Amino acid sequence: MITLTERAACELKELMIQENKASAYLRVWVAGGGCSGLSYGMALDDGQPEEGDQAFESEGVRLLVDDLSLKYMAGASVDYIDDAMGGGFKIENPNAVSSCGCGSSFQAADGEEMPAGGGGCGGCGCRS
Repeated sequence: MITLTERAACELKELMIQENKASAYLRVWVAGGGCSGLSYGMALDDGQPEEGDQAFESEGVRLLVDDLSLKYMAGASVDYIDDAMGGGFKIENPNAVSSCGCGSSFQAADGEEMPAGGGGCGGCGCRS
């Protein structure tokens, strides 16, 4: 299961209203790539759950996570933080043994990597 903090849910609900996607899911996934081996992704998804998706609800927001991503993210929490660089969503993942400096990529405890595919570190220049 993946959960949202109250702050993340509030920010997401506002974003969903602004984007006219009040009934959308938040899809969260893991992909190969990034400076630490795996990277996170999130997007609003207007569709229905697909085969292999797990659906959750947290703080009034519906989430979708595919089975493979859930393997790497079970127990994770999505938060929203403000810092000197601005605001953004951050994933707290108990399955990550190391993360890059910007927090957008991580290495899993089992050391397994997914095939690279469109990941990246958002250009932060950090190294694990």
